[in-house]
Amino acid sequence: MFAEIDILGAFMPAIAAWLVVSIFLFVIADIMITRSGFYRLCWHTPLVRVALFVILFCGGGLALTLR
Repeated sequence: MFAEIDILGAFMPAIAAWLVVSIFLFVIADIMITRSGFYRLCWHTPLVRVALFVILFCGGGLALTLR
């Protein structure tokens, strides 16, 4: 079954809630990585950013389903 979360009487899919959480985590991680200067070492910075988001979104979703 698909998981749904009740927010103020409206049902939303659990993956939508995880999307919001992963975007928040991505923004925090991106700010920290930018300040450390890691992106200067990368050949294609937008590709690294997309990969970071995919890792957070898919890895977190996998971790939530395996609990």
